Amino acid sequence: MTDKVAVALLFGGRSSEHSISCATAAGVLEAIDRDRYDVIPVGITHEGAFTLQPDDAGSFALNAEKLPEVEDNGTRILWPDSVATKELTVVEADGSRRSLGAVDIVFPILHGPWGEDGTLQGLLELVGLPYVGSGVLASALGMDKHFTKTVLQQAGIPVAPWRTVTAFEWRSDADAIRDEVRSLGLPAFVKPARAGSSVGVTKVTDWSGLDEAMATALAEDDHVLIESMVTGREVEIAVLGGRPGEPARASVAGEIVLSGRDFYDFAAKYLDAPGIDLVCPADLTDAQLAEMRDLGIRAFDAIGAEGLSRVDFFLTADGFVVNEINTMPGFTPISMFPRCWQESGLSYPALIDELIQVALARAAA
Repeated sequence: MTDKVAVALLFGGRSSEHSISCATAAGVLEAIDRDRYDVIPVGITHEGAFTLQPDDAGSFALNAEKLPEVEDNGTRILWPDSVATKELTVVEADGSRRSLGAVDIVFPILHGPWGEDGTLQGLLELVGLPYVGSGVLASALGMDKHFTKTVLQQAGIPVAPWRTVTAFEWRSDADAIRDEVRSLGLPAFVKPARAGSSVGVTKVTDWSGLDEAMATALAEDDHVLIESMVTGREVEIAVLGGRPGEPARASVAGEIVLSGRDFYDFAAKYLDAPGIDLVCPADLTDAQLAEMRDLGIRAFDAIGAEGLSRVDFFLTADGFVVNEINTMPGFTPISMFPRCWQESGLSYPALIDELIQVALARAAA
């Protein structure tokens, strides 16, 4: 018998952020406290197969020359067949079955659709397994930039002006949309409504580039945001949810300083590409940090988030504007979320421990 907590670490997935999820898994596998936790690494292939993967951080380390991925090794994970059990079973490549034991908590570190958007959370709710992070509704809201903005705006939290365009609208009357969005001004950003890691995002500096930007975004999602560019400092804050009865809390702030790139794109976020400096803690006054923390927690609470989120802002001459909420931010070695907490006094292993313990406490409440 073991008194360790059994954690099913879920990563990979069908989205274009598959490799980033794998890299996050590498970070967690490397840092999780093995004296307290037994880990079952469950990798989801690009095709959506749930597989048992090696408990080896090096297998999923981020490499610019070969991005990590979950390879289909022929195994299949079977979820509990009712809420009366929490047992996971693996079907080996040769067809034999063996029990992986009861799971105490699932840690789903998937990014993008089919993982961060409430779909996976719904699966875990159906089989009755507790998990780290936000529930179905908050995950879906946080994934969809249109509805995030709608909810935040209703809560009195400043957001950038935007227009959401569906693939059907664009096919039916692109000319009318081209005319309408000019009121947003230039530069503008065109981005998929339900994607992250800056995948499919284009900065438009001339309206002649709108069609190409729309094609890029529509390749990721059938809903696209066209958004006014906000001029200001790009600052981010990390939020941790509390145990039952406890409020959420926010970290120190980090800042993204552009020094040769148009915006904070995929390569800069995850491949350590030049032209971006991540500064943490950000150079803010005490009053600015207090306001940012308050807005970050208000945004977290507005969508009903749980566990963790990263809230991204622009600090303009007129104050803070929320850009987006990420309900499952990356944990890669250069990611802002763990760095903000490290600068706030919470180490990477302690952060993982806190997320698991909060989720267990909420499940037991």
